[in-house]
Amino acid sequence: MDMDAPMDPFLTAPDTSVLYNLLYDIQASSGTQGSDEKRQISSNHDDNATTGRLITLKDEPVVFCSWDYQDLPSSKTVVGAFLRRYISWAQTVTRYPGDVIFLTHILLYLFTSVPSAIFLYRRFSWIHGILHMVMQGYYSGSFTLMLHNCIHQNGLLSRKYALADRVWPYVLEPLMGHTWDSYYYHHVKHHHVESNGPDDLSSTLRYQRDDLSHFLMYVGRFLLFVWLELPLYFLRKKKPGLAAKTALSEFASYGFIYAMARYNFRPTLFALILPFCLLRMGLMVGNFGQHALVDDVDPQSDFRSSITLIDVPSNRFCFNDGWHTSHHLNPLRHWRDHHTAFMKAKRQYQDGHALVFRNIDYLMMTYRLLRKDYLYLADCMVPIGEDQIKLTREERAELLRTKTRRFSEAEIQEKFYGKKAG
Repeated sequence: MDMDAPMDPFLTAPDTSVLYNLLYDIQASSGTQGSDEKRQISSNHDDNATTGRLITLKDEPVVFCSWDYQDLPSSKTVVGAFLRRYISWAQTVTRYPGDVIFLTHILLYLFTSVPSAIFLYRRFSWIHGILHMVMQGYYSGSFTLMLHNCIHQNGLLSRKYALADRVWPYVLEPLMGHTWDSYYYHHVKHHHVESNGPDDLSSTLRYQRDDLSHFLMYVGRFLLFVWLELPLYFLRKKKPGLAAKTALSEFASYGFIYAMARYNFRPTLFALILPFCLLRMGLMVGNFGQHALVDDVDPQSDFRSSITLIDVPSNRFCFNDGWHTSHHLNPLRHWRDHHTAFMKAKRQYQDGHALVFRNIDYLMMTYRLLRKDYLYLADCMVPIGEDQIKLTREERAELLRTKTRRFSEAEIQEKFYGKKAG
């Protein structure tokens, strides 16, 4: 990695702690010195100190994406006093007291996206339609990852608010481009079962993952055929109930969009149709970046078929989505536990030759791969373990290049089913 790259000041405190710890490992292993950042790295960032710091940070509630708890106004100010009252109330509403941010986002969307969409239908204008799309595009990443937490944790709010917890996704999903419940069936009941394996409909194995034509085939297949392939997958797996529910939720959503388009097409275009198209493309671009680097020796390993990103868009605005390897290791892990889990399992990450990057998100990961810009990715890579730390920049680039190679059907049979070709 580029050891002289500056530490992003907008990283979350847990991300900063873990990154300093990894830089401490690199410095201790290679004996490098020089930049101001490296001089700040001391034994205060060893494993024990870092883990202790992470446990302390977990006690602070997360209220907003852009501001950490310690940055909020003092309770002696009017705004600060209001926020403290809001936080106290919100902690009784959310399932976990530290997850105030989920209620913040639910309220934000209910009081902005919903009124904006209603007003589009009552008094449409092209300018409003475009601005509405810009707003929804800005919201879509955070909303999708909030929904991601919801479907894995079976809700976000406390039992007292169970009805509201059931209702808000059905209100907001269509406005954000999601079809009702489809994300749950595809992601939880399908993707995490197959884990990018041969039967995963969003698997990257059969694609050359630094080739634009293969990327377009990957995205196009999902956009055009997932409505059919996912129910058929559940039928092949002898799960007819899931097949029926998946088809029902998908076609009910299509029927709703069609009915609204018949009622008034222009607002429906901006409120439902375009968000649906853009969100589905975004989901596949993101998933491609998450699983583009797959080890050719052990592609079944969660350490070797997914990556970890320490960056601002993925973790500050999308609820630690960058900690994708940790998520695959335990899909039920709470989003604020990834950093501590990483520290406790760091030796396993090192022995498993896991990949960690900084200052890059999944969209840019996909973009850089399609440009075959492996030197840039090598600079973003944070080597963990002696085997990676000793690599030169060029050797790291070549390592990453080997992990984008398309798997042949013979290789898939051998790696996943233990069947060697004839």
